[in-house]
Amino acid sequence: MSQPIQLVILITTLPGRGKEQIAAFERLAPIVRAEAGCLQYDLHQVSGETDRFVLIERWSSQAALAAHDVTPHMVEADAASPAFRAGPADVIRLVAEPLA
Repeated sequence: MSQPIQLVILITTLPGRGKEQIAAFERLAPIVRAEAGCLQYDLHQVSGETDRFVLIERWSSQAALAAHDVTPHMVEADAASPAFRAGPADVIRLVAEPLA
């Protein structure tokens, strides 16, 4: 059986454009959460920083994550994000099991 996939994604928007990131996520989140294998898809704003965010994703398997990455809504979202993001997101993949 495949191990769950856990991602922490660091996002920075262009100065003053954080609201656009929030709006884009609000449109996208229900669609992503309905995808097969999506266990968690939550955006958090960094405290005191209106243009920095952390997206936490959990997927049931690598196959589910791979399928997610090529959905039309993700392709569209990825194409639109440079309009308000300062650069590419920093994707951190966690080891499935906690160390302690």
